[in-house]
Amino acid sequence: MYRIGIDLGGTNISAGLVGDEGKLLYKSSMPTEMGGSDAEITELMAKFCIQIAKRCDISARDIDSIGIGCPGVCDDENGILLYTVNLPFRNTKIAEIFSKFISAPVHLANDANCAALGEVVAGGAKGYKSSITLTLGTGVGGGIIIDGKIYTGFNHAAGEMGHITIRAGGEPCACGRKGCLEAYASATALIRESKRAFQEHPDCMIRTLCDGDLNKINAKTPFDAKRAGDKIGAEIVDKYIRDLGEGIINYINIFQPEIILLGGGISKEGDYLLEPLREYVFRYSYGHDFLPRTKIECALLGNDAGIIGAAMLG
Repeated sequence: MYRIGIDLGGTNISAGLVGDEGKLLYKSSMPTEMGGSDAEITELMAKFCIQIAKRCDISARDIDSIGIGCPGVCDDENGILLYTVNLPFRNTKIAEIFSKFISAPVHLANDANCAALGEVVAGGAKGYKSSITLTLGTGVGGGIIIDGKIYTGFNHAAGEMGHITIRAGGEPCACGRKGCLEAYASATALIRESKRAFQEHPDCMIRTLCDGDLNKINAKTPFDAKRAGDKIGAEIVDKYIRDLGEGIINYINIFQPEIILLGGGISKEGDYLLEPLREYVFRYSYGHDFLPRTKIECALLGNDAGIIGAAMLG
């Protein structure tokens, strides 16, 4: 059985041929034609699927299903991409357009939900019935899996994990509100706090690590500063972990998932991030002293998670 999974992004379209049990057999990517219409980009994806089949020496008729992970809200039942933020999709009939080029059924889901499903099928959440996967990148994305299935809510929009409020009236968020988790637990938030420290503390290690260039600061910089024994770096990282922990505690108190996975660039800190995070979460989550604890681990599949999860939507 062969499936194709597509990860539709604002810059690139990544896609792969996926076999049994979510094994990624081949993957490729191409630029997203940002100047194109929704129909033109959809046709591009359909033709890309045909190219992948040819490159893998199989017929398009051998493709059992196609899944697309989209940065927006999807109606999988009707094959419609309802809305995306950075791409021109509005009530786009994806499945109908695909049917003009390839006969395989097409399924749609939010890209973060696809990544969460990919981790269940072939990654860090394999074997667990309930899980949450958080992606800590430019923003904070996430997906909720209950009984092995993506939870989307009645209107297909559930799982916006970055947009719970952890501090009313706090830092502004890209969604228009203030105090969202995304405004505190994203890579963007770490960079913002590090730049503030750069400007307010001339002797901090952050200045040294970025060679005095504000634009060289990234999400790893404060972690490196803390590792070097810098007090300001430690304050930034410790605050970041508390803020991220508050969000995770909320997820645990609501869903009590068996496992929570962290993906994205910040997760590469590994145990340096996980150990203090677990300590904080386990101290304050509901029932921590008598209930089985939710595991907190790093996701395993990286950028492949979205492709694999999309392929397995069928």
